[in-house]
Amino acid sequence: MTQAVDVHPLVSPWGRFGLYSFYIDAPEPAIVDTGIASSPAEGMAPALEAIGRRIEDVRWILLTHGHIDHVGGAHALWELTGRRAEVVIHEADAPMLRSRRAHVEEYLTGRGRYLDDPGGEAKVTAATRAVISGEMEPTLLVRGGETLSLGGGVTVSVHAVPGHTPGSVAYVVDGQRSVFTGDAVQVHGAANGFPGYTDPGAYRAGLEYLRDGIRPRRLYLGHPYRRADGTPSASSSTRTRPGRPSPRASTSRAASPRPPADAWRRACGTRTRRTPRSPASPRNSATPATPPSSRRRSSPRWPATARTSNRTCSTGASSP
Repeated sequence: MTQAVDVHPLVSPWGRFGLYSFYIDAPEPAIVDTGIASSPAEGMAPALEAIGRRIEDVRWILLTHGHIDHVGGAHALWELTGRRAEVVIHEADAPMLRSRRAHVEEYLTGRGRYLDDPGGEAKVTAATRAVISGEMEPTLLVRGGETLSLGGGVTVSVHAVPGHTPGSVAYVVDGQRSVFTGDAVQVHGAANGFPGYTDPGAYRAGLEYLRDGIRPRRLYLGHPYRRADGTPSASSSTRTRPGRPSPRASTSRAASPRPPADAWRRACGTRTRRTPRSPASPRNSATPATPPSSRRRSSPRWPATARTSNRTCSTGASSP
């Protein structure tokens, strides 16, 4: 029987965003995702000290994918552990841990093709220098299907969920169905206006696999839902469908406002289709209601039994 473990959110600032990492309080402690270069010292270390833990004791660094705001702090965190932590990433995203230039290449072959920005390459190059703490070789490459032992009977299984990136993975604390998905599950996509995936078919398949194959009880996502004032919520995990807060919610986590209904629809895979306004229509004219049968499309829904710590359904932006 797998020992139950606590999970603590470690929120690090990055402009108007909160970058989420998660501390798995196992005998061999793990941190999932590492934010940017400043995150370990400015976000993780103080948060761990507040709960009586030490960043030096972390023995696993689990990276859900290779984007800059998830691997940027990996080298700095590894240094703070005395270079003793195991650094884990999927082999397909490992180049982005090994090389800053890989992030520039991803930009040039991805969204850079659609932007009329002659200085785009230089801007991304500067960003990699500013927010990636160092290039490094991962300790362990995974493909999905592996099981990692965190000591004391605590195991974490690795599940490939490509789509957001080719090497996106979900880490599952076995026995309690706590699932860390990074950006493989999102509410409102990328802050830069681009879709939050590189392969829409794989992305959808990954959502369906999470829903039907893993059946998570708690989802821990890469970014918080942002309040109207732009500040991040304090939620550590997301409810997979609307409902009442779990009675087992941690009292140390601040309550967060419920996102608008449209965010729930997007999180559950459904989206309301709005009838476009005719160009000749007055701006304030009413649009005829669309029949319900044509307003929604079939898409994945999460199991009704899924529970999390509070009402917040959150991810936020994918990498810039």
